[in-house]
Amino acid sequence: MNDKNQNAGLFGLGEANTAYQQYFTGNSYLNGLVAAADEIDVTVANVTFEPGCRNNWHIHHNGFQILLVTSGEGWYQEAGKPAQLLHPGDVVTIHEGVKHWHGATKDSWFSHVAITKGTSEWLEPVSDQAYAQLMEAQ
Repeated sequence: MNDKNQNAGLFGLGEANTAYQQYFTGNSYLNGLVAAADEIDVTVANVTFEPGCRNNWHIHHNGFQILLVTSGEGWYQEAGKPAQLLHPGDVVTIHEGVKHWHGATKDSWFSHVAITKGTSEWLEPVSDQAYAQLMEAQ
């Protein structure tokens, strides 16, 4: 088993996340589990981040997001608040309109199941400097 598959979490690695690559620093993988349909406007996907990978700051409109951490170590941060170090079993609830980002630590793969309703507004990347400061504080 290669390093990627060992670190994909319970729901599998999926494919390279090329559709959203422009909103990530580093490489991520996406395994869609439930697609939004007319009767249910919720998607469920396993997202796996390579070490050091993180998504841009973003906001969810007309809904929410819930993250269920399944493997590795990662970060979650809301604008204006300190970052939280995440481990398997952690759950993060993100309310509508909250600016935030999430991703792997520098030295660990990270996977979470993302349950998402609504649309995402993608914003600026998390700077390398801000990310490096998290590593120093760890």
